[in-house]
Amino acid sequence: MAIYLDHASTTPLRPELIKDYLGQLQVLGNPSSVHSSGQSARRVLEDARDQLAVALDCHRSEILFTSGGTEGNNLAIKGLYLERSKTAEKPNIIISLETEHHAGIDPIDWLVDCEGAEAVWMPVSAEGEPDFVWLEQFLENDAHRVALVSAMWLNNETGLLIDVAKIAKLASSYGIPMHSDAVAAFGHVALSFKQSGLATMAVSGHKIGAPVGIGVLVVGRNTKIAVTSHGGGQERGIRSGTLSAPLAKAFADAASLAMMEIGELNTRLAAYAQQLVNVVQQIAPDAVFSRGSQVGFPGIVHFTFPGCSGDSLLFLLDSAGFSVSTGSACRAGVAQASHVLIAMGRTEEQARGSLRISLGYSTTQDEINRFIDAFPKVYESALKAGLASD
Repeated sequence: MAIYLDHASTTPLRPELIKDYLGQLQVLGNPSSVHSSGQSARRVLEDARDQLAVALDCHRSEILFTSGGTEGNNLAIKGLYLERSKTAEKPNIIISLETEHHAGIDPIDWLVDCEGAEAVWMPVSAEGEPDFVWLEQFLENDAHRVALVSAMWLNNETGLLIDVAKIAKLASSYGIPMHSDAVAAFGHVALSFKQSGLATMAVSGHKIGAPVGIGVLVVGRNTKIAVTSHGGGQERGIRSGTLSAPLAKAFADAASLAMMEIGELNTRLAAYAQQLVNVVQQIAPDAVFSRGSQVGFPGIVHFTFPGCSGDSLLFLLDSAGFSVSTGSACRAGVAQASHVLIAMGRTEEQARGSLRISLGYSTTQDEINRFIDAFPKVYESALKAGLASD
């Protein structure tokens, strides 16, 4: 069985949830129905909403259930922009980063193509850190033209932690709402919607051991967003679709477990990550740790290897029994270099030499030891192959 070191793409369902989740799947009832079966499902759903409100540090009324991070980002970015476009000023600029996940970039591109928006990309350093001085100067001159700001809380490829509260505070001082894709952050770093200053925030269940297909968009009680999902209006009239009580409960239970374990888990993953960094730097001294000395989530270890194809490393490791990635799984199979690394100033050749090892709650010391034993031979073979696979 493969050793799974690709938790940033998805994390295994927590074994503690399986029995209860399977039991919930057999319970009949649409949470929107008024009969007793439906109301039983509604109670399960609302209890899950309460649990998630505690985990996200927000009010229960701010929780909107979605299918995951992509839907949440689309609802928020499009909804915030279209709502702001109704005002007399009609601001049309969206400020974001080119290091964002495509679930954040592509809704912006759609608004540019279809709604007259203008995308302005905040400069980032070689480690992916936003240029706050640039942002201050831009807003000082053009805040009246800005509809919203969007930035990830934690970069899913490099693990860089971004100070979204600092960006949100600056944006809100000009009355500009901010959205954050916190999918990679939730359950892995301490976050509080209440203290963040954000207008909206998206998270997803399968990144913390819940099933695929459930997420949450947090929408501040004072935040107005245009409706882009039409139908039954089950979630505050903003998001339509029949709600799944079993998925909501599984997500809530996974979130509660993650919050209880976050300190111990990060300590353990930091120790594993340091071992991985040490062996990579020993075997490949010219390899570059992508986020440098910037603060990040220890569960994501991301390197670029000069003169070596990331695809070669991935396939050789896969053959050796290790599941890793070269970047976002959402772009798997797309023959192009990482847009995240390109935005950070890497050449296309450098960006094609990337490898992401991502750890999670189920990662063990034995798995790390086995990876460390296998890596030198894999790297040697990949280095001999060079960039041929590109």
